[in-house]
Amino acid sequence: MTDRAPTLAVIGGGQLARMMAQPAIALGLPLRLLAEAEGVSAAQVIPDHEVGDYTDLDTLRRITEGCPVVTFDHEHVPTDHLRALEESGIAVRPGPGALVHAQDKGVMRARLAELDIPCPRNALVTSTADVEAFGLPCVLKTTRGGYDGKGVWVVRDLADAGAAFAAAETAGVEVLAEELVDFRRELSALVARSPSGQAAAYPVVASTQLGGICHEVIAPAPDLLPALAGQAQEIALRVAGALDVTGILAVELFETTDGRILVNELAMRPHNTGHWTQDGAVTSQFENHLRAVMDLPLGSPAPRSRWTVMVNILGGPTDSGHLYDGLPHAMARDPHLRVHLYGKDLRPGRKVGHVNAYGDDLDDCLERARHAAAWFRGDLGNHSE
Repeated sequence: MTDRAPTLAVIGGGQLARMMAQPAIALGLPLRLLAEAEGVSAAQVIPDHEVGDYTDLDTLRRITEGCPVVTFDHEHVPTDHLRALEESGIAVRPGPGALVHAQDKGVMRARLAELDIPCPRNALVTSTADVEAFGLPCVLKTTRGGYDGKGVWVVRDLADAGAAFAAAETAGVEVLAEELVDFRRELSALVARSPSGQAAAYPVVASTQLGGICHEVIAPAPDLLPALAGQAQEIALRVAGALDVTGILAVELFETTDGRILVNELAMRPHNTGHWTQDGAVTSQFENHLRAVMDLPLGSPAPRSRWTVMVNILGGPTDSGHLYDGLPHAMARDPHLRVHLYGKDLRPGRKVGHVNAYGDDLDDCLERARHAAAWFRGDLGNHSE
């Protein structure tokens, strides 16, 4: 028996890395963090951290020295740097060959087409003439760098396409056109996969967006036909295997109004649509991500309750005080509520925490989670019942 577990390097200091810390403590797994600034979310709870630039290879080499494995809070580390780390003997999980499909939407769409995975009709475009030929209305996306609604434009008139091309030119990336899907709702299929090929699939969830940001998640997705749920999980497992993903893979999906499933986006890290697993599943996505990247046996993804609802706490336009001030009300009103705060400064629209409510009655879970999140956001006016 060794005296100490191997240290896992984590690149990125956001709330996803922060929420890896708790299961890492339970597993006795030391973490070493590369944070983008002092005092960011994960740096508050991971003592072994350094502030540095994740696009600098020397910094990446320094933070991973002595660490057999490196994983990520985000997907933005340059793939060339990740290959260099691999060549030095570090296990990069997920690896650059997989991660590029989450970094570049054009690469992702081409590979999913090769795998015959159902996707919205799409094409790379270089001009408004290309957009006109593709057909309006459509959605334009920069192939790299977009998240939480950024880098995405719904174009109904050719004049509206200019903003996408201007942004892409500034960033030095391409523009992807996709059909504007007539969808009933958005779903997410979350799976964990280890280097040895073991995989675990969580129940498919329904998510709603607010201003391009994930706002609410219901697990499992209500009234989802078993055949569609099975298809969504099968797609996620097939993509994870074909792309050789290690860790958590989130496949964001459209459920169309005519009863089909289409892949919208991929994320190769713990994901907002999986935060419900912290309190609603036998093994959280954060623990299974750690288990997967360290090639430990995966934990059960089974739900603990019939329903779990997650609602994000977003910074409002007139934030004052501290989120901690909301705890007395939320906890007193609902002793079963679970609150997760990220230690972030309040800014309008910023994800600063989330709440989970679970139980046998979906309407009750929705009311409890929505009330608590609204209280933290200050949406309840004078904070009266």
